[in-house]
Amino acid sequence: MFGRKRNEDLAPIVEDEAPAGKGRPTPRRREAEARNKRPLVPTDRKAARREQRAKYAQARERMNEAMVTGDDQHMPAQHRGPVRRYLRDYVDARWNLGELFLPIAALIVAIMLGASFLPGLTEVALIAFYSLYIIVFVALTDAIVLAFRLRRKARIKFGPERVGRGVILYVIMRAFQLRRTRLPKPQNVRGAFPV
Repeated sequence: MFGRKRNEDLAPIVEDEAPAGKGRPTPRRREAEARNKRPLVPTDRKAARREQRAKYAQARERMNEAMVTGDDQHMPAQHRGPVRRYLRDYVDARWNLGELFLPIAALIVAIMLGASFLPGLTEVALIAFYSLYIIVFVALTDAIVLAFRLRRKARIKFGPERVGRGVILYVIMRAFQLRRTRLPKPQNVRGAFPV
């Protein structure tokens, strides 16, 4: 009655012996610090510099390739993101008066140089000189109006928090570049405005 009951039908409980710990001894502090120590100055400076230059050259090559192909991942930070792509595509889709500024300015400089050698062209040179100011004013006005209109469209499309600072200057600078010399390269044809 007060004794121990024995039950023959219960199977004995066997505990699985799982390995305790991580299976290796904890390294001494001295050993861990020695493993993490790296020299501040490499022992072979020329090899380290060659390695660093090769790494920078490879990064520059990837970045230049991205500027041609339009790959956002490897572009410089100022050109990255959907907002900047939208702005670039919109500027590239239209004819800008700013792109015509450089060829017209070169023509006017040639006329002014010709007028210095031929005295009969002084009136033409004076007209060309003043027309250069008019062209600059008209092209700059066109680019500024485009930039403000484009910033408003980008804020509607992406939200005001995603359209950061520098949008107006970014659009103006791109509008004044010749289409062939723009970087990142235009990814759309003229007239294909982004939605």
